[in-house]
Amino acid sequence: MPRPEVSEHADLAGLSTFRLPARAAQLVVLDQLEQLPELPIRAGAPGDRLILGGGSNTVFLDDWPGQVVLNRLRGVATETLSPDRVRVRVAAGESWHRLVRWCLDQKLYGLENLILIPGLVGAAPMQNIGAYGVELADVLESVTVWDWSRQASAEIPAAECGLAYRDSRFKSSERGRFLITAVAFRLSRTFRPVLGYRSLADALAERPLSDPRPRQLAATIMRLRRRRLPDPARLANAGSFFKNPVVSPDQARSLLCEHPDLPHWRLADGRVKLAAGWMIEQLGWRGHRIGDAGVHEHHALVLVNHGRASAGQLAELIGVLRQSVRTAFGVVLEPEPQLIGWSENEKRG
Repeated sequence: MPRPEVSEHADLAGLSTFRLPARAAQLVVLDQLEQLPELPIRAGAPGDRLILGGGSNTVFLDDWPGQVVLNRLRGVATETLSPDRVRVRVAAGESWHRLVRWCLDQKLYGLENLILIPGLVGAAPMQNIGAYGVELADVLESVTVWDWSRQASAEIPAAECGLAYRDSRFKSSERGRFLITAVAFRLSRTFRPVLGYRSLADALAERPLSDPRPRQLAATIMRLRRRRLPDPARLANAGSFFKNPVVSPDQARSLLCEHPDLPHWRLADGRVKLAAGWMIEQLGWRGHRIGDAGVHEHHALVLVNHGRASAGQLAELIGVLRQSVRTAFGVVLEPEPQLIGWSENEKRG
């Protein structure tokens, strides 16, 4: 078995879709499970190791002083569970978008609303991705991991993944402990479209498509995403940069009295999710730039690198936007991507 490829003082700019200049002390390319016990060990705490997939949800504001493991594991397997249900187990290094397209080709349904989300499969449970009324939790069965603390593989059921809004135990409470090697989904051979999300319902009504077929639904969602979000291959970005803040019912009532047009969604636990992009846009930040770091001209929730943005420029822009929203609306915006080199003071806002 070939040993994993190892590079010292590795350039990371091309491994993150925001493309800020950064380097890692060591970069290891993992493309076979059998290589895991053989990975080189660097001195230091577990936090000195960073797992990187497609780089669509990691932004480097500084160099990484330890080891970066580039997850390039590949493979897809299916298992029939019943006449209608199929388990699909996918290696973490597979492209998420290609997986959704493959499932459509195989007439396996449940992921279609999540089409065109950038990144790799391993990031899906870490971020608990969701879009257009569908959440990963709706179809996730389990996550297979390599547990660095035990030097062993384990399978974690979906109920034990700590899934929350754009969060999980892999991202927060036990960050650094696990490397996600594969993800298992329970999909259906019966197409049951989820059409209730407002912008999706409006887009389908325009065509009109009251009863879309699977590929029609996927095509509509791709058009919506391309209309709203710039292609990172053309304009460097990390997708939606801030989470939609979740507030108490009392705070929501107060804000909606003052801002009745503020888009919001009531959650099952009674709290209310607010539209971060709407707040940024209302404060006039759309299209604003600090050097080459800017707010996208068509979507205020997306921050972009116009070519030569520096980490300092982006950090300044993040701080300006968060302070502006906090002053005007009394809520603190939390970045959605993992920001490497972001200080604790900056995190507190």
